[in-house]
Parts: sequence; structure tokens; C-alpha cells
Amino acid sequence: MRRIGLLSDTHGFVHPRIAEFFGSCDEIWHAGDIGNIAAADKLNAIKPLRAVHGNIDDALVRQKYPEIQVFDCEQVKVLITHIGGYPGHYHAEAKRAIESQKPQLFISGHSHILKVQFDQKYNLLHINPGAAGQSGWHKVITFVRFTINGNQITDLEVFEAERKISPTAG
Repeated sequence: MRRIGLLSDTHGFVHPRIAEFFGSCDEIWHAGDIGNIAAADKLNAIKPLRAVHGNIDDALVRQKYPEIQVFDCEQVKVLITHIGGYPGHYHAEAKRAIESQKPQLFISGHSHILKVQFDQKYNLLHINPGAAGQSGWHKVITFVRFTINGNQITDLEVFEAERKISPTAG
């Protein structure tokens, strides 16, 4: 059994409640737009970090974290990428990866919109954890945690906090 903390689009901001919310987790997965290596290091200090880079990430982040990750967690094949879309509206590269890799769990970020949806066509669960950072158009900061036990994905919980928008927060 693995307890996973999942977030995306931190844009260099590590919310002060992440450590508490992910305290029961075994690892943190980040679906891109980390923002900088310092943010990745802060997250990795909380729990082991598995991440992909996003479209705003610099060369240092891109050097350390790939564009796509495919791996097994328990008995679930996982595919993570930043720009992925969602069931019925996948980005072309994400759709090719889904069709070739056949994951049971597809994770993406980029949209800043929290979405959890089962895709019957590809028989997978899609999770976009929304945006955990201060940059972007979203009004609510979100990140999630869930359990993978064997081939089951359960106990999904969402953290929500009002985003405090400042003139410099984008």
C-alpha cells in the first residue's frame, strides 16, 4: 500500500500546509510547472519527490525531471506528464503515450483545474490536481492525496485553500 501526495503548478510556491497534508504520504508526485529547483528541493525534503517538468520550468528543472514518467506503483501503471488534457480531449502527445503505454492512472497538470475522471475508452483514471501555486488565473489552491493498494486507487482527498491574490502573483 502506498499513500501518494499529488500536486501540480506550484510555480515556485510551496504552500505552508503541504507538509501537514502530505504527512501521511509515502511520496509526493508533481505534475509539472514546479517553478524552480528550490521548490522541488523543499518538496523532496518533505517526502521523496517524483516529478515531471512543465512548460514554465527552466533548464535546471528540465535537466533533473523528465517531460513524462511511466512507472508502476503497486500493481497500477502510472503515466505522468504536464500538458495532457483530459478524457475525450487529450493533447496529441499525451494521447499517443496513453495508447502506447496503456496506464491505469493518467496524471497531468497545466490547466489549473482540479479534475478526477474515469476514462472508459482507455480504462484509466485521470487526475489533474489543479494548481498548488500562486501564479495563474485560478482562485482556489488545490492538491490531493490518495492510496494505491494493489490495483485499487482509493481514499482520494482534496486540499482546498483560497488563493490570496497579490499584485505580483500573476
